[in-house]
Amino acid sequence: MAETRRLFFALALPESIQSGLISWRAAHFSQSAGRPVVQSHLHLTLAFLGEVSADKQKALSQLAGRIAQPAFTLRLDDAGQWLRSGVVWVGPRHAPRGLLQLADMLRAQAARSGCYQAPLPFHPHITLYRNASQPVALPPPGFGWSFPVNEFALYASIFKKGQTEYRVLEKWPLSDSRT
Repeated sequence: MAETRRLFFALALPESIQSGLISWRAAHFSQSAGRPVVQSHLHLTLAFLGEVSADKQKALSQLAGRIAQPAFTLRLDDAGQWLRSGVVWVGPRHAPRGLLQLADMLRAQAARSGCYQAPLPFHPHITLYRNASQPVALPPPGFGWSFPVNEFALYASIFKKGQTEYRVLEKWPLSDSRT
């Protein structure tokens, strides 16, 4: 039987943005808000792929390498909570077109390859807490971080010894929109 890996395409966050989100989270949410996501795991998922064989991973990597998408700026200026899934998140109030196009292309390629599993519409977000079983008080508007998005990556989610580790397997650049 072929080995499979749990994979997803995502945007990495600059370390300065990760640190800023961790500090902001500590200042605005109670420690009982849920299970906090560790700083190194903060990312924005573009397409969750699920369990993927090495052959499908290779095909998806080749398709991802053909994407010609301009770089864009991402602004994180919204927060919310999904009670059903227990997720507290931060994300863009208005997603840039480049982000939506990139996610759509990756999701479509994954679906054609038979490995895209999430039936929900794309809602760009970064998970701050998991298992938030009670409503949390959301911070007032007026916060925000912006950063350039120049690449996207394929990640593996590896579970061992009771811990999940995210490992970047491959990265692809976005084109300079000035050219």
